[in-house]
Amino acid sequence: MALPACAAQALGPPLQPERGAPARTTCPRRHSRVEAELAGSRPGSVAASVRAGPPRGVSRGFNSQPLLDEPLKASSSPAGAARTPLFALLPRGRRRRMHDLRRRWDLGSLCRALLTRGLAALGHSLKHVLGAIFSKIFGPLASVGNMDEKSNKLLLALVMLFLFAVIVLQYVCPGTECQLLRLQAFSSPMPDPYRSEDESSSRFVPRYNFSRGDLLRKVDFDIKGDDLIVFLHIQKTGGTTFGRHLVRNIQLEQPCECRVGQKKCTCHRPGKRETWLFSRFSTGWSCGLHADWTELTSCVPAVVDGKRDARLRPSRWRIFQILDAASKDRRGSPNTNPGANSPSSTKARNTSKSGKNFHYITILRDPVSRYLSEWRHVQRGATWKASLHVCDGRPPTSEELPSCYTGDDWSGCPLKEFMDCPYNLANNRQVRMLSDLTLVGCYNLSVMPEKQRNKVLLESAKSNLKHMAFFGLTEFQRKTQYLFEKTFNMNFISPFTQYNTTRASSVEINEEIQKRIEGLNFLDMELYSYAKDLFLQRYQFMRQKEHQEARQKRQEQRKFLKGRFLQTHFQSQGQGQSQNPSQNQSQNPNLNVNQNVTQNLIQNLTQNLSHKENRESQKQNPGQEQSDGNTSNGTNDYIGSVEKWR
Repeated sequence: MALPACAAQALGPPLQPERGAPARTTCPRRHSRVEAELAGSRPGSVAASVRAGPPRGVSRGFNSQPLLDEPLKASSSPAGAARTPLFALLPRGRRRRMHDLRRRWDLGSLCRALLTRGLAALGHSLKHVLGAIFSKIFGPLASVGNMDEKSNKLLLALVMLFLFAVIVLQYVCPGTECQLLRLQAFSSPMPDPYRSEDESSSRFVPRYNFSRGDLLRKVDFDIKGDDLIVFLHIQKTGGTTFGRHLVRNIQLEQPCECRVGQKKCTCHRPGKRETWLFSRFSTGWSCGLHADWTELTSCVPAVVDGKRDARLRPSRWRIFQILDAASKDRRGSPNTNPGANSPSSTKARNTSKSGKNFHYITILRDPVSRYLSEWRHVQRGATWKASLHVCDGRPPTSEELPSCYTGDDWSGCPLKEFMDCPYNLANNRQVRMLSDLTLVGCYNLSVMPEKQRNKVLLESAKSNLKHMAFFGLTEFQRKTQYLFEKTFNMNFISPFTQYNTTRASSVEINEEIQKRIEGLNFLDMELYSYAKDLFLQRYQFMRQKEHQEARQKRQEQRKFLKGRFLQTHFQSQGQGQSQNPSQNQSQNPNLNVNQNVTQNLIQNLTQNLSHKENRESQKQNPGQEQSDGNTSNGTNDYIGSVEKWR
């Protein structure tokens, strides 16, 4: 829009902005309108000042009254008014804020300049220091002082990159919390997945002497045949978690069928409608709730021989009938001799009349932790009143096994009341459930003195535990998984998890209460010490055996490769001599001798492949392989071991 003639004549030609003046950023149409109004009202100094352009960000509506009314502190001449900036037209507070911003900008520029000069000086000094170091180390081969400009820039860039990396590293992981700063992450090998879960010393000092037969546990479990795994589930030992592993976490040709919302799973043998697992999650409590060793060894053979469907839980009357029939052979005066529970008698009870093999397994736990866990479970209302406690064909009477509470349950009981009950089955529960109670008259405490009874129970529990096919410890989950896989040749899909925080660990007790709990469970304490020693010795034995087998396999592979090389070499040499017999005979007068040696070697190689007895003898005498006097015998050793490896 063009200006009126009077406004254009009053304004005159447009003036150029002064040097250093801020550029105009507002709308030019608004400025032209403001200039026209000012020129019409005050054609003097104000119009000239307006023509110089408003400050950045000033529009018509911004503080328009001071522009018209505030007197100017400038020269009254037209030239001085033309040089007067519009900064003077701003209010005092706005001018102060703009001045502070300019001072801050100048301070930032000064800081950047100082930082740049400081870094340049640091780089220069580092260049001279590194130059002196390199000149002393490499001498005339590398002199930093004679470097060209490109080398200096490269060195400075490397130094700056190193400093930047150090600053970033300290910002990302301050202190010693950063895992990257630990040298063990780079120097130490991969951690052993079966290391001590309780963070104890990796070196184990055995306390008991066990034979090789006690340490070597290798069960030829035939899942397609008649073998049966029987899980003895002791309360609060982690048996529920292990039982779920058995039905949900094992690699099988025919996995267990577990339906949503059902606790029990169907674990049939491949191609049959028979179960291979006797546990809570496969057959249910078929022999009663948390049946012990005495109940299982009498009930399981009777159930299997009776051809009952393991998926159906028998009634309590039927269980009594089965156990009564199974215990008729043992009924009579109790045998107080601990040797009655010898390995031979245990082995006899591990088979049924139909020829089925029963492999008993269980899980043990530290007695103090297990006792506290059971107390917390009882506090929540657990009673296990459905347990039968059948021994010698009958359950115990109320006089033999009194109750510790009068109501429906014992919920909310304090720890002191739980420990004060003399009939509490939580005391020495693991020994009682693993021993043969028929040896001490079941639950009748008047059969023998208490000291003798405790000794018989402990020895019986140790013997049964040692001759079990497998037992694990709650405190060593990964080792438990390893030993089970090696014992039954069955692998789990996912590794076991070690839970160090449990309900028992959340209970804070003092030293006096802990000693009292240990006194109430003194038999369990001794049994657990025995079981832990046997468990760790079995683990070490199996690991050493695994390493020896792997080393032997590598040796046999090397022998196989060396035998193949010798055989190929002798055959190629024989073929070359057979193609040029006259030339070889003229060049080598001892050709007949070499041919005879080669033919003898090849003949020995061929004969050795068909003589299995020689290979067995060579395996027993590996020193013959190093014999240098007889080449044919050494070659036979190589090929013999190779044939067995193949």
